[in-house]
Amino acid sequence: MNTGALGHGLPVAVGIALAAKKDNSDRRIFVVTGDGELAEGSNWEAALVAAHYGLDNLVIINDKNKLQLAGHTRDIMNTDPLPDKWRAFGLEVTECNGNDMASVVETLENLPRNGKPQVIVAHTEKGFGISFIQGKPEWHHRVPKGEEIALALEELKDE
Repeated sequence: MNTGALGHGLPVAVGIALAAKKDNSDRRIFVVTGDGELAEGSNWEAALVAAHYGLDNLVIINDKNKLQLAGHTRDIMNTDPLPDKWRAFGLEVTECNGNDMASVVETLENLPRNGKPQVIVAHTEKGFGISFIQGKPEWHHRVPKGEEIALALEELKDE
């Protein structure tokens, strides 16, 4: 489900993980959150619930791209130091380079099940690999058009 900036993805995932736990299911529940959406209090309430119930079947992939709305998270709603906040709520934290799929896969393959919910803080840069988009806040909501698409695809082909 797509919940975007409303911050409902994590609370819903916690509910699904809790139901799976009560059903004695061994499946894992994965949810992707952005660092910007963590300004919503419902995420931190959900983190408390996940830790309280020991939802070690829950994996949160936190896309830390440092952008939200039309600017940097540090200027709009600073969440740093983000890994420390997750730990303070009782979750196990692993960090990786989210722009490197080998790093992401290795991190996912090595996640423990140790009685705690898992958070992967995936450090990313919005628009990675496209010179005119990479790290630029104005592209957070903008979509390439026309010639921009061709330029972007050409740059990505060289990656």
